[in-house]
Amino acid sequence: MLNADLLQYFFGGLTSGAIYALIALGFCVVNNTMGIVNFVQVDFVSLGGMFMFSALGAAGLPMTPALLLAVAGVGAVAMVIERFGLRPARSGNHLVLVFLTVGLSIILRGVIKLVWGKNRMALPPLTPDTPVQILGASVLPQALWILALTVVAIAVLTWFFHKTPLGLCMRAVADNPTAAAVVGIPAGRIRLTSYAIAGALGGLAGVLVTPITTLSHDVGVLLGLKGFAAAILGGFGSFPGAILGGLGLGLLESLSAGYLSSAYKDVVAFVVLLLVLFIRPKGLFGK
Repeated sequence: MLNADLLQYFFGGLTSGAIYALIALGFCVVNNTMGIVNFVQVDFVSLGGMFMFSALGAAGLPMTPALLLAVAGVGAVAMVIERFGLRPARSGNHLVLVFLTVGLSIILRGVIKLVWGKNRMALPPLTPDTPVQILGASVLPQALWILALTVVAIAVLTWFFHKTPLGLCMRAVADNPTAAAVVGIPAGRIRLTSYAIAGALGGLAGVLVTPITTLSHDVGVLLGLKGFAAAILGGFGSFPGAILGGLGLGLLESLSAGYLSSAYKDVVAFVVLLLVLFIRPKGLFGK
């Protein structure tokens, strides 16, 4: 029974951790190309759920096209925000840009509330919600979809950054922005792409997590902050760190909720995060 409980908490932690990892990767992509913390990322999560809700309900699309449309839609909105919200600032001051993302986040949340309202909504799971028994643990199919699609997203991201010319340019900018500028890598195109990828990752997290939570205009705030914490825990800017930081944070939450109290799960996770940062301020994989 103890092992079954432990497995139950383990799968629950992996599910939450995968969502945090997706959001953390979005933070890292923008940070590596623009050098800023993009606080609009938290609202990309809410927007993904809202687009999925409209695609299924108002447009009547099947599940798979609705998912792809929702993720692509958030990516497109992210590009619009970068092009018309951030780029006109023409400021090299990172602090100014960070505060600008805070303002854009508030505006986007207001637009979401205006369009979809303040009432909580529900999304159906990707497949029928009959629990699956794995080694004595009861796991929802939606949790398995979250884990599987997170792995797919990480694989696509890895392929993009290592095999495509645009991805290689983004890695060059992340490694040495000055040298990248000297050889003529277009900074505007790189920033636009990084924002689109961050939006798609946030949107995917929102689409996947809302069937097991609830959907509202501010549902992404707490999830986004935990994704931010996961990125810091792993080492801000490090992709492997974002993945392991997200999974670690999710497991900590689940184990603390199971063996201590669900009331303390957020506190325990952030206390451990603080302890790690006291010992290693750059995070587990930071340079």
